[in-house]
Parts: sequence; C-alpha cells; structure tokens
Amino acid sequence: MSSDNLEIYGWSPRAPADRILMTLKMQGALTSAQTGQKLGITGEAARQQLVKLSEDGLVDEERRSAGRGRPATYWHLTEKGQARFPDSHAALTVDLLRSVRDVLGQEALDTVIGAREASTQAQYEVAMAGCRSLRERVIKLAELRSAEGYMAAAEEDQEGGMLLIENHCPICAAATFCQGFCRAEKAIFENILGAGTRVERMEHIVKGGRRCTYRIRETG
Repeated sequence: MSSDNLEIYGWSPRAPADRILMTLKMQGALTSAQTGQKLGITGEAARQQLVKLSEDGLVDEERRSAGRGRPATYWHLTEKGQARFPDSHAALTVDLLRSVRDVLGQEALDTVIGAREASTQAQYEVAMAGCRSLRERVIKLAELRSAEGYMAAAEEDQEGGMLLIENHCPICAAATFCQGFCRAEKAIFENILGAGTRVERMEHIVKGGRRCTYRIRETG
C-alpha cells in the first residue's frame, strides 16, 4: 500500500508520526525499513520516528529471528497506539446499551441490534444495486465500510474467492459488550452478497485479532 492510499480509509494523516501509526494499523508489525518503503522515506527516517513514538508509548518493538544473522526489529502499535483510532463514543455507547438491557431486557437490546441491521442492510442494497459479480460487490462493500470508519479493503484470495479486511472497528466497545453486533454484521454481508455466497470470519478484533477478516466465496 502506497502512502497515497492512506487517504481512502476515512482518515488523511499528514504528520509523519500519524502516517506511521496508520501504516502499522493497516499493515501490522513492520521493520523500520519496511515502514520507510511503505511511506516513501528512508528506513533511518522511519526508525527515528518510530523511536519517538516508542518514547510516547504508542509503539513497541519486538525481535524476530529469521534464521542466520541478527534478529530483525519489528515495530507494532501498543494498546495506547490503538486507542489513537476512534471508537465512536465508546463509553456513552456501552452505557446506553447496558441501560437498555438492564431496564428493558435482553430482548429489547436484540430488537435494537436487529433494527440497526435492517437499516444498514437497506442502505448497502441501494449502494450495491449496480454491482454484478462477487468481486464488484465485495469491492463496493469495502468502500462502504471504509466510509463508516472500518478502514476496509477487498483482496482476491489464492483460492478464487475474495477477502474483506477491516483494519479497525469503530464500534469495538459496543461489539465487545454485546457480540450481537458482530453476528448482525456477518448476517448483513451474507444477505447482500447474495444466495450461494459463503462468508467465513477468519480474524476477529473482539477476540484479540489485529483486524477482522472475512473469506468470501461462491458455493454454487
């Protein structure tokens, strides 16, 4: 991913430090040389920025052995670094969800999630009306999800299917409190991508993954 492509994910970082944070968010752990290559700067310039970010507690380093020679130093976001990416009104959202459940019951909370699912699916169906192939639908879905803050991308996998990759979850606190949101979103994907399409979640942020990844393929 080139530095120009950072802007398609709903956040357009300009400061060098923010661009590095975005790159690590999107790509996972990288060496300083790899980080510099992604951003079009030297590895030393990237290393200097990474050291500053480490001093601020936003990134940390780990050593990885690659056989012979000295272990390589990889940099990754810390929990504090992850928190730089917005979780939409996290505390307020969780408080409201807890109040709905405690006052009105789990069934009422399920109704709220179902209403959100129906509304989101209707919006996606309108936006994807002109998409014909599975590839077109998944690419459009990634665009829609990115516009909502999920930093999503669509890729072809090695088995002829597609991958939907979401590098951020803007409702992570809500989804952690109630995983009905995650189940509902997967159901939306299955419905809008059409009959005969299988959606399998391979990675899950709520369960400790760096990102959410869905493998999508046609079954018939």
